[in-house]
Amino acid sequence: MNGALLPVGPISLVFALAGALWGLAADRLAARWPAHEDGIARGFDWRTTVIVCIGALAIGALPGRFGETRDLAVAVAWFAALTVLLATDLDQRLLPDEITLPLIPLSFVVLLAGWDPVLADKSMGVASGLAAGVLAPLFLGLTSFLFGAAARAADPLGMGDLKLAVSLGLVSGLSQLVAGFVLASAAFGVLLIVLLASRRISLRGFVPFGPVLILAGFLAVIRGPVW
Repeated sequence: MNGALLPVGPISLVFALAGALWGLAADRLAARWPAHEDGIARGFDWRTTVIVCIGALAIGALPGRFGETRDLAVAVAWFAALTVLLATDLDQRLLPDEITLPLIPLSFVVLLAGWDPVLADKSMGVASGLAAGVLAPLFLGLTSFLFGAAARAADPLGMGDLKLAVSLGLVSGLSQLVAGFVLASAAFGVLLIVLLASRRISLRGFVPFGPVLILAGFLAVIRGPVW
């Protein structure tokens, strides 16, 4: 696996364009699936812009992170799934089982087969991935339990978040996931301030936790090993 960053070139621009188009497709899918209770498909709004931009930035960064075709293919597939989950969570506060559950065994197989683009070249990569796959949902679940009253008043942690945390841990490993989560929390905080300032959302609005996990997954892969 090539962990060295490559100069930004035409291939990165192509991937960024593909990421933007995939983000747009994910947003339009989330506007209709899973089926909305009111049967109304959401039009274009701030969520469309967020998903398109994140799709372009995340997928566009991958050619500069990975030089081998297999690593790049696995990372693109992983990011494509995360983009769809980001779209559905922003639209419906939902991380569908149809995506989160298959990701768990798929991530497990990729890790054990040595195809994980983040952990394959680490001496303790498999152990790190397995540990993170267990500890990440346990930590989130315990945190939600201990601070349940505050969580119910603001942003309750759902089972979808815990299921996603398993595959995030398997793919990213402990150190990468922790670093990604810290960076994602800061980035998401800035985004919330912008949305509040522009009155796209209100203080009484429900903000799902899933996007923070998904951003952590993006950043863990793009940033790479931290120790």
